[in-house]
Amino acid sequence: MTVRVYVPLTRAGLAAVVADGRLPGPFRAHAVTESLVAEWPDGDDEELEYAAMAAAGDASWAIRGPDDPPRRYVLAGDVPDAVPVDGEDLTLVDVAADLPWKRVSSAHVDAHDIAEADIEDTDLAWFATQEIASIV
Repeated sequence: MTVRVYVPLTRAGLAAVVADGRLPGPFRAHAVTESLVAEWPDGDDEELEYAAMAAAGDASWAIRGPDDPPRRYVLAGDVPDAVPVDGEDLTLVDVAADLPWKRVSSAHVDAHDIAEADIEDTDLAWFATQEIASIV
């Protein structure tokens, strides 16, 4: 069994994953956790996954540097295990293993530059693995 994780990155971080063919562990990510399900018992699988991806998008925005474009970058993939991190963010997990490219499922990126005020109203665009290199 695997766990779908959503990894917040910058454009440079995503470019490094593409170039290296993997994201080396350990790293922090976001996922559907038991705590999230308990907090939102009426949420269906799609809503819970969206919540984890959105949390990763918020984290991506927070790690941007001054030279980074005003976009969020999230990499989705499957890992063997993820350990929930105690705290306010019910989706935050630690991942010990590498995330090899063959386990990457997609990237979720803002389709254009955004302002911080627009984050809540802007959905991340979905990119298949074969499209990811073209967005970095």
